[in-house]
Amino acid sequence: VQVVESGGGLVQPGGSLTLSCAASGFTFSDYAMRWYRQAPGKERELVAFISGSGSNTAYAESVKGRFSISRDNTKNTAYLQMNSLKPEDTAVYYCNRPGYWGQGTRVTVSS
Repeated sequence: VQVVESGGGLVQPGGSLTLSCAASGFTFSDYAMRWYRQAPGKERELVAFISGSGSNTAYAESVKGRFSISRDNTKNTAYLQMNSLKPEDTAVYYCNRPGYWGQGTRVTVSS
């Protein structure tokens, strides 16, 4: 089982980024996927959830209305579209399948 995040980078406040999570080694559509983030000096927090079919999603209050989670089960990939980014969104973002973590991708929001 492997999940690999990509798409992080430096972006100005108000900007957008799309993170990708490429999964392998399991039947992707059988599993819900989650995005977490960990800011410097803080605990890892759940950002967004998507069910295996993609029909159900949920978000942390801090990102609701700005972030959107999606998945393409034909490509074994989950996405996190992040809009209206704020400096407080700066963190390492992790993709999660229950029991497995990626290495993370760093997002820095700064002018």
